[in-house]
Order: sequence, then structure tokens, then C-alpha cells
Amino acid sequence: MSLFTWSESYSVGIGQIDQQHQQLMTMINELNDAMLQGKGREMVSSVLNKLINYTASHFALEEKLMSEHGYPEYDEHKAKHDKMVGKVLDLQKEVTANRLTVSAEVMKFLQDWLNKHIKGTDKKYSSFLNGKGVQ
Repeated sequence: MSLFTWSESYSVGIGQIDQQHQQLMTMINELNDAMLQGKGREMVSSVLNKLINYTASHFALEEKLMSEHGYPEYDEHKAKHDKMVGKVLDLQKEVTANRLTVSAEVMKFLQDWLNKHIKGTDKKYSSFLNGKGVQ
């Protein structure tokens, strides 16, 4: 069962970032599928690691573009990224230590965060960066 299906409502109008958002959605869907199918902890851990690494590179690209073009809400946006990275790293530690399994509650958290972040926070920089010629 997919938590995400890409639609234009997620588009921020910047091709590379839209592609990365689609990939993040795919990874979250993979993590959800692994959890629903009762796959081993190694599979869940592998997908979670891939998601964490990809998210870090994605956030770095967004932050680079915002910084280069003087986005006025850069500090607030970066703080949201940092908070999310911290939460996901905590989640990874808990899963690795067998103190937590990836559950529907965890998946709901990831789904809600990505929906709110893309459709809210990221949409704010979208028009600013598009106005600076970033496509």
C-alpha cells in the first residue's frame, strides 16, 4: 500500500528537487511495504538507512539553493531540516537497538511530515527561487 502517489500538488517547480521528492516518496513507500509485509529488521533497517542518506543529500541541495539566492527564511527552513534529521536518526537508533519497530505510527509521522514539509515549507521557497531563475 503506497502512502504517497506523486501529483503536481507536490511540485515546487524546480525539476531536480521535484525528482528528489519523488524518490523520497518511493523510499517511504518501500519502508511502509517492508513494515506491512513483516520483512526482517535488516530489510527495514536497510531502507531506513537509504532514506536517511538520501534525505541528507536532498536537504543539502535545498539549503545550498536557498543560501546561494539569499532566501530570507533560510534559517527557519534549515532548522526544520535539522529537527527532522534528528528525529529520524533517533528512530534509526531505536530500530537498530531493537527498542522500536517501524510501525504504522512511525509511517504516519513520516507521511505527515513529508506532506506538510513539501506542500507547506518547500512551497514557500518555490516561488522565491523560481523568481531567481531556478527551475
